[in-house]
Amino acid sequence: MRIRRQLGALLTGALLTAGAALGTAAPAQAYNPDPRVTVKYVDTDNCPCSVGDPYDGTYFRHDPGGKAVKINLYHPDSGAWLGKVEFHPYGEKLWVYDTKNDGDTFYVQLQYASVTNVYPVGPVVSAPGTSAAVDYTTYDYNLDEGAAVHVAVYDDAGKDDHITSTGAVIP
Repeated sequence: MRIRRQLGALLTGALLTAGAALGTAAPAQAYNPDPRVTVKYVDTDNCPCSVGDPYDGTYFRHDPGGKAVKINLYHPDSGAWLGKVEFHPYGEKLWVYDTKNDGDTFYVQLQYASVTNVYPVGPVVSAPGTSAAVDYTTYDYNLDEGAAVHVAVYDDAGKDDHITSTGAVIP
């Protein structure tokens, strides 16, 4: 009976130690230096059209007067593809993909752009952080026709580590 209690105590202690170690694991670190970026602008007057990428390509719908944008992000050292951000003027949709299951992601905020300033449109968003090889989500905005929008990408949710920004136009 005494041996069982000792084994039970040892097992309980080991489980508590393992749980504590898992509970104090360090959070994912931001990329340093920031990811490399390529940006592709698409005049949606000439769509339907597509812009290729290693995952699924990007397909833009015809939207006269619209300017879409696609931002690809690559690992700063290895050049591996990390994900993409797309703004589609047709339907005012923002797509955010995280294609590298590495415990890190990037954050995006859509903003209205005026001549003198930019104003946030909703919260900072990101792809869901699951164990899937590719995470993505779509955010649907209800924006005014003719609005100039600004897509800002960050390496942290607090917007302290800016990666890139670019614009698009809703016809």
